[in-house]
Amino acid sequence: MAGARALFLPEASDYIASTSSETVSLAKSTTASPFVLGLQNAAKENRLPINVGIHEPAQNGQKVKNTLVWIDEEGKVTQRYQKIHLFDVDIEGGPVLRESNSVEKGERILPPFETGVGRLRFPEISLALARQKAQIIAYPSAFTIPTGKAHWSTLLRARAIESQSYVVAAAQVGAHNEKRRSYGHSMIVSPWGDVVVELGGEVKEKPEMAVADIDLGMAERIKKEMPLLRRTDIYPEV
Repeated sequence: MAGARALFLPEASDYIASTSSETVSLAKSTTASPFVLGLQNAAKENRLPINVGIHEPAQNGQKVKNTLVWIDEEGKVTQRYQKIHLFDVDIEGGPVLRESNSVEKGERILPPFETGVGRLRFPEISLALARQKAQIIAYPSAFTIPTGKAHWSTLLRARAIESQSYVVAAAQVGAHNEKRRSYGHSMIVSPWGDVVVELGGEVKEKPEMAVADIDLGMAERIKKEMPLLRRTDIYPEV
């Protein structure tokens, strides 16, 4: 961690429940969550911003918000993105997940800030952020194993290439409960689509952490040498 400028943690880092009702019952506000308060203290003590996915109560009390918060080096929550595209899937022989049963969908894209943010299957978000000059896009995730094996790496590299931005994807890994396992394989991808670093898909005795240098000059060179000029005279601008 020596020299690290920010820490990126996965989606739903506080917990992954086994039922929709449990998901709702466990949610706490950032001001009452021991998990978030602990991260705020750690960020302040180490002067290290933290990007982390958490659950927060929704206003009606029947659902939660799947949010991504940015905790700055002072330990303050300064940015908040609420997940827009929820994950509902029924794979033959695989998991049946209905995130929409317990999660309230977000309604807006968080614009880029000093360190960028960004669901992975939908390129519109990364394209919109790139148009606003985002240089780093975060995809904290908890992919299932079947969808992870089939799509994870391909989607991350595609988002990096089409947005010409770095992609930082911190991923949940291993078993959460008797119903749910996550694929893992956290990775950082360059604007050229190269996998700069990738972690494994199995839970180790000690937590794994990846550290990589981010060359923002490289991102700017790629945009200059191979500009992706959108034909907004033919199709809508994202």
